[in-house]
Amino acid sequence: MNISHYRRRPWSLMNQLQNELNTIFDGVPGYEAENGEVSDWAPAVDIREEAERFVLHADVPGVDPKDIEITMENGTLTISGQRHDSKEEQKEGYRRVERVSGQFFRRFVLPDSADAESISAQSKNGVLEVVIPKQAKVQPRRIEVKG
Repeated sequence: MNISHYRRRPWSLMNQLQNELNTIFDGVPGYEAENGEVSDWAPAVDIREEAERFVLHADVPGVDPKDIEITMENGTLTISGQRHDSKEEQKEGYRRVERVSGQFFRRFVLPDSADAESISAQSKNGVLEVVIPKQAKVQPRRIEVKG
């Protein structure tokens, strides 16, 4: 009878899965984009589809609206920005700091039905709302065959 030594690492599979997911999704902290952007944190985002539009809500507490940039290029919506840390807070003798500061970005590929020219955004109470209207549906046209 052979005795083999098996070292159990219950979290190794979870860590491997997390690493795989990090390479798939944009906006993951530490993710480096094609243009060299690095994200220190990623805001939580909800996306809702309505009959006439898509509505995106991103949690960006403590981020000044002037520090948020939204761009649309080749069907991809990019939200990026920065939350600045407070110099005063660091002098107060904190023992634990969980609020992350630094740069963030998220990217979303929009469907063909999105009207890229009419996107609007506003930030209120730490929530960024991006409204993406849908294009008017083009009705199929019957083409008469002459003969």
